[in-house]
Amino acid sequence: MRLKITLLKEPKHQELVSCVGWTTAEELYSCSDDHQIVKWNLLTSETTQIVKLPDDIYPIDFHWFPKSLGVKKQTQAESFVLTSSDGKFHLISKLGRVEKSIEAHCGAVLAGRWNYEGTALVTVGEDGQIKIWSKTGMLRSTLAQQGTPVYSVAWGPDSEKVLYTAGKQLIIKPLQPNAKVLQWKAHDGIILKVDWNSVNDLILSAGEDCKYKVWDSYGRPLYNSQPHEHPITSVAWAPDGELFAVGSFHTLRLCDKTGVRNVLNDAVDLLEFRDRVIKASLNYAHLVVSTSLQCYVFSTKNWNTPIIFDLKEGTVSLILQAERHFLLVDGSSIYLYSYEGRFISSPKFPGMRTDILNAQTVSLSNDTIAIRDKADEKIIFLFEASTGKPLGDGKFLSHKNEILEIALDQKGLTNDRKIAFIDKNRDLCITSVKRFGKEEQIIKLGTMVHTLAWNDTCNILCGLQDTRFIVWYYPNTVYVDRDILPKTLYERDASEFSKNPHIVSFVGNQVTIRRADGSLVHISISPYPAILHEYVSSSKWEDAVRLCRFVKEQTMWACLAAMAVANRDMTTAEIAYAAIGEIDKVQYINSIKSLPSKESKMAHILLFSGNIQEAEIVLLQAGLVYQAIQININLYNWERALELAVKYKTHVDTVLAYRQKFLETFGKQETNKRYLHYAEGLQIDWEKIKAKIEMEITKEREQSSSSQSSKSMGLKP
Repeated sequence: MRLKITLLKEPKHQELVSCVGWTTAEELYSCSDDHQIVKWNLLTSETTQIVKLPDDIYPIDFHWFPKSLGVKKQTQAESFVLTSSDGKFHLISKLGRVEKSIEAHCGAVLAGRWNYEGTALVTVGEDGQIKIWSKTGMLRSTLAQQGTPVYSVAWGPDSEKVLYTAGKQLIIKPLQPNAKVLQWKAHDGIILKVDWNSVNDLILSAGEDCKYKVWDSYGRPLYNSQPHEHPITSVAWAPDGELFAVGSFHTLRLCDKTGVRNVLNDAVDLLEFRDRVIKASLNYAHLVVSTSLQCYVFSTKNWNTPIIFDLKEGTVSLILQAERHFLLVDGSSIYLYSYEGRFISSPKFPGMRTDILNAQTVSLSNDTIAIRDKADEKIIFLFEASTGKPLGDGKFLSHKNEILEIALDQKGLTNDRKIAFIDKNRDLCITSVKRFGKEEQIIKLGTMVHTLAWNDTCNILCGLQDTRFIVWYYPNTVYVDRDILPKTLYERDASEFSKNPHIVSFVGNQVTIRRADGSLVHISISPYPAILHEYVSSSKWEDAVRLCRFVKEQTMWACLAAMAVANRDMTTAEIAYAAIGEIDKVQYINSIKSLPSKESKMAHILLFSGNIQEAEIVLLQAGLVYQAIQININLYNWERALELAVKYKTHVDTVLAYRQKFLETFGKQETNKRYLHYAEGLQIDWEKIKAKIEMEITKEREQSSSSQSSKSMGLKP
C-alpha cells in the first residue's frame, strides 16, 4: 500500500488549507484561510468553488454529516459542520448554503464532530470547554470544562463516550453524568490530534513530542512511533480501521493499524485498471478488485480476460470470498456476486450500518452469510446466501456477552454448518447455524482467545489462546464426546509472535500470523488431519483407520473416534477409542452393538453424545416406551421417568421400584409428592417387574427380526 500524491502546477487555494473532508472515494471538499470551500473530483480532475465565506470566518475543522442508512433522501446527510476562529460553528449544505451559524465558544472552535448516528454534535475550543449540541445546533450540555485549550475530540464507537485532549493527557468521558472517567498521560508534549475508529475500537493520538501512538479503548498502548523531525499535527483512520494517515511538516505517511510504515518499496503492478484501485482480495483461485467505478474478477488460470461489472457505489470497504461466490460491502448495502459476475442477493436487517462492517464482524460460506449487529453486539444475524433472506425461522443468534469476532466454517453440508465466535470475555464459542426450531446450545471451546480462523479446505479451526497457538482438528467433538476434546488439539508456544498477533489466513496446512511489528510469520501444521477429514467425508473408514495406524498420533485417533460417532459408524469408533485407551467407552459401544433394534442402537449412540432428549424422541417414535423410561431411570432423571410412565400408562410400578431401590441404597425417605401419590397402596413385586422387562426386550427383538425379514423379502415392514 502506498500513498499517491499529486501537486497541481497552479494551486486552487491562495492561502493555507486548514481542513478537508471526503464525500465519496472520488470527491473531496477543502477549506482554506482564503475563505473558499472548493470541491475536487479525482476522476475528472475538475475543481469547483462551492462558496466564498465571509472575510471574518477562518475555517479550522470540517466534518460531514454521517450517511443515514435506510433513508434514500435526507437533506441533512448532504451537509457538513465547519468550525472557525470566531468562536462559531456553521452548518453548511453540500451546495454551499450556510444554513446556520451558532456562537459556541469564547475563542476559536478547534474541532467539531458528528456522532455516528448523526443525532449529536460535539465541539471543543480554546476556552477549554467540551459542548454537546443537537443536530439542529441547540446546546444540550457542557460535558466538561478545563483551564487549557482542547485541540481535538472524537466520539466513541457507541456514541456514548467522548475522547478529548487535555494538554499531555487523553480523557474518555461518558455522556452519563456519574459514569467513570478514564484519563491517562499519552504524550510528553501537548496532544494536537486524536481519532477513534468505530470498527476496530482503537484510538490514535499525535502530539508535539513528534510521535503518534495507537491505544486500545482502555488506554493501553499498542504502538509508539519513533520521534519524527517535526510535531505530528494530524492523524485520521480509514473507515474500515485497517489503515490510517499521519501528517507532519512536509510529511505524509500511510500506516496500518499496528503502526508499521509501508511507504519505502513500490509494489509491482502486473494488472492495469482504468480507475483507482480501492480494495482487492485474492482467494479460492480468484482475484477480486474494486475500483472507484467497477469490480474486476480475475481467475488465476486466466489473467487476461476478467469479468467486469459496474458498481452501484464506488466506496467498497470490504471484500469477502468463499469457494462459490464473494461479498462486497459499500457505504449503503451488502452485495453477493458469483465469480461470473452474476448478482445473487443483498441481505438486509433493521438498522443495518455497513460503514462499520469489517472482516471480524461479517463472515461468508458457500450457503450462509453471518453479520454481527452493531446496535446490539450480542446478536448475529444469519442469512441464506442464495436468497439473502433470514435463515430458517428468521431468528437471530443471541449470546450472553458482546461478540467481537465471528467466523463460519467453509466445508460440509448446510445442515452441519457451524459458526465460531469470540466474545468480550475472550471466550471462544461454537454453535450450529441451523437450529431446526430449537435453541442450539452454544458451547465454549476455549478461553483467552484473541484471534481465530477456519481452514479453507476442511473444518479445522485455529486460534491464539493467551500465549499458546491452538488448532482444533475437529471442533465438532464438543457435540459428540466433549471428554476427548483435549486429545483432538494441537498446541505450541506462541510467545515468539510477541504482543497482539493476528491470524491472517489458514490455507491448506499453513497458518499466516501477523505480528505486532507488521511482519508475517508462517506456521505449518500436520497435513494428516485434513486427509482424515477428506476420508471421513467420503465415508472411506478403512482408509481412515489405515492412516491413523500409519501416523500413530493420539490426536488422529481421537479425531477419528469423534468423527465415527458423529457419523454413526460404531465399528470404527470402537477401534479408535481402543487406540486412545478409552476402555469404558469401548465397553459401552460393545453394549450398543448387542442391542436388538436399530432404534435402540440409534438412541444409545445419541446418549453416548449427550443428546438425551433426541434419544428419548427416537425411542418414543418407534413405540419403545419402556426403553425411553429406562434411559431416564439410568440417568436418575426420576421426574421424567414417572411422567412418561403415567402418560403412556405403563411401567409405573417399574419406575416406583427402581426409585425405592435407589432411596434404600442411600438410606433416604421419599419426599417427592408425585411419587408418594402413586406409591399409595401399590405393592412392589420384583418378579413381576422383571418378567415385564423381559417381555419388552423379547417384543423388541421380535419386531426387529420381523422388520429385517420384511426388508430381505423386498416388503415394507
